[in-house]
Amino acid sequence: MTRNIDIKSDEQVNRIHRLACEAPYEVWLSTDTVMLDARSLLGLYALVGQQAKVVTEDGLDPKMVSRLVEQMS
Repeated sequence: MTRNIDIKSDEQVNRIHRLACEAPYEVWLSTDTVMLDARSLLGLYALVGQQAKVVTEDGLDPKMVSRLVEQMS
């Protein structure tokens, strides 16, 4: 399952990292050129100012994933 997100600030990076670490499932961020684990703080900083897709495993409740992405925004 994928959802788009604009990564705009360092504060948002920290929030994304915290939420990904708390999630009981894998969360990745993907752009046209890279796909990284959302638990990688260093990798997340490379995405500031870009749009990325939040990618999770299939079979998760879409409402739960939507809430996660809303909290990340």
